[in-house]
Amino acid sequence: MLYWLLFPLAGRVPAFNVFRYITFRTAMAAVTALALSLVLGPATIRMLKRFQVKQSIREEGPKTHLAKAGTPTMGGLLILFAVIVATFLWMDLPNRFVWIAMGALAGMGAVGFADDWVKVTKRRSLGLTGRGKLMPQFLMALAVGYAIEHWAGHGVFSSVVTFPFLKKLMVDLGIFYIPFVAMVLVGSSNAVNLTDGLDGLAIGAVGIAGATYGVLAYVTGNAVAARYLQIPYIPQSGELAVFCGALVGASLGFLWFNCHPAEIMMGDVGALSLGAAIAAAAVMTKQEVLLAIVGGLFVVEALSVIIQVASFKLTGRRVFKMAPLHHHFELLGWAESRVIIRFWIVALLFAVVGLSTLKLR
Repeated sequence: MLYWLLFPLAGRVPAFNVFRYITFRTAMAAVTALALSLVLGPATIRMLKRFQVKQSIREEGPKTHLAKAGTPTMGGLLILFAVIVATFLWMDLPNRFVWIAMGALAGMGAVGFADDWVKVTKRRSLGLTGRGKLMPQFLMALAVGYAIEHWAGHGVFSSVVTFPFLKKLMVDLGIFYIPFVAMVLVGSSNAVNLTDGLDGLAIGAVGIAGATYGVLAYVTGNAVAARYLQIPYIPQSGELAVFCGALVGASLGFLWFNCHPAEIMMGDVGALSLGAAIAAAAVMTKQEVLLAIVGGLFVVEALSVIIQVASFKLTGRRVFKMAPLHHHFELLGWAESRVIIRFWIVALLFAVVGLSTLKLR
């Protein structure tokens, strides 16, 4: 919004010319989201405590987590507010890519809100049923996929999928592209949700992934950079960097209150929406497959659950002491803060590997 209000004044005040640069508006979106999170965080915590919006802890989890019962949850509402307001202030308003990304964020956030609401009102650690949660997720993801293919790129968006390290390997999914996008969004959404089990773990990793896709969005939307790096050039997709900047800022702001020991938890309203937002950015920058590397920590966490369940059903044995993987290391005797920091390092390494694929093609 500020871009449209202030940039036209550049003819009279040259300083306003800075609003035309995506890099400037991305930085300002990050700062704005960070400031909103820090300023509104204490009030949000007080409000959630006042309305008894408290976290329920599953009894089969690590015993050290029982002390977290009663911590305010649904803090994801603060993240969503900060991201949406900051993005709206600094984005180029007609840009369809950004509106779709915000739609994915808000839509999956609504599903997460319903899940959290059931947990809070029923005072239990389980919310919606598996089917009751997955069905609206897939419906929302299919709608996002349709919007991306038919509305985002003004007819120039491709259903071709590219692969990291293999510049000549491209697969046109055709009519299967929208279901593929839905799978990416739902998978990413739930993978982030599974990672959200320790104070600050998920939101820190989300910030890293958001920053990575901010870089990818910028180069994808820049014709010169895209041609040099031999990646698909998607006109107007660079504006997604502003959205990713807001994600990073909101993540840092929320981490201020969510770091160990957490004063507030994001809940499913935060985890599901942030996972979908990152996936939407991945799809619209034509780096869908790369998400498996950039979000490698989320993939590993999700795989640990799949392996654990499959092993127990097939053999009656567990591969890990507990899944997701972060609980396994807790039960090995690692302090929670140690698990968190080391997993952040792993997430950062995955992000670096992901960015390196821009040249190693």
